[in-house]
Amino acid sequence: MNHELPDVLVGFRKGRETRGQIASIIEKVREFQKNIYFCFIDYAKAFDCVDHNKLWKILKEMVIPVHLTCLLRNLYAGQEATVNTEHGTMDWFQIGKGVRQVCILSPCLFNFYAEDIMRNVGLDEEQAGIKIAMRNINNLRYADDTTLMAESKEELRSLLMKVKEKSEKIGLKLNIQKTKIVTSGPITSWQIDGETMETVRDFIFLSSKITADGDYSHEIKRCLLLGRKAMANLDSILNSRDTILPTKVRLVKALVFPVVMYGCESWTTEKAEHRRIDAFELWYWRRLLRVLWTAGRSNQSILKEISPEYSLDGLMKLKLQSFGHLM
Repeated sequence: MNHELPDVLVGFRKGRETRGQIASIIEKVREFQKNIYFCFIDYAKAFDCVDHNKLWKILKEMVIPVHLTCLLRNLYAGQEATVNTEHGTMDWFQIGKGVRQVCILSPCLFNFYAEDIMRNVGLDEEQAGIKIAMRNINNLRYADDTTLMAESKEELRSLLMKVKEKSEKIGLKLNIQKTKIVTSGPITSWQIDGETMETVRDFIFLSSKITADGDYSHEIKRCLLLGRKAMANLDSILNSRDTILPTKVRLVKALVFPVVMYGCESWTTEKAEHRRIDAFELWYWRRLLRVLWTAGRSNQSILKEISPEYSLDGLMKLKLQSFGHLM
């Protein structure tokens, strides 16, 4: 079934990730000194608005095997719900919309539903977008998080209005208040159907900060701050004398490291960022050992006592793994 989905759709597909794609595009745009305009679309209750009858029609048009479509239809057939209130229970009613929560099939079904929108818009034939290596890229998608991109405000507005129109035809409505424009060009206000769409220099997308200028220093500072908060949440355990040191170290590696290193594969790091990460690591190991900076102990002695996997080594391993995957 994956052969029906394009490369720009990466949500819930093994070996693909959106943040790295966006980072690569920003890097290339900066290299050629072009402006870039991103629109991060937010759909209102996207997974709850999938119309079942339209979904089966879309699967048929995409030549999904009939027996699989029949299995899915049987899975969703005859669904009913009711509402309990303080005044009693309402009459039961049929459910004709929405994919199931916590079902492993739901993301896949939504991918097909969203792909139908883009095919009807005709984004593959659109000239608007970012030109890289003889290819035009104007959208990237992670499930219901759709990102449109272009080199000018006018091109992006045209793409957005087309996607909005086709989305509404199958029951998906844009949440204008949560839809954001990120640009390296002049910041101007956007009006869509009488509502103002916010234009910003950076945006938190899939839990990572995206900046139009590709500067990751702010994202690294943000991740280190989140790491401090994660460390603070463990205070009761880390300060307990009933918990042995190896257990505390494993907890930090499992619950603090991932917070700090999330999305690091796409970071562009310089010496200043390396020093900042070094300082953060030594801060939490000293905090774990209850060793003050005024105690006169060297950093080497702290690391020797903890014997951790060095965080910068972990950063480089993740970056190399990501690079190897791309190659």
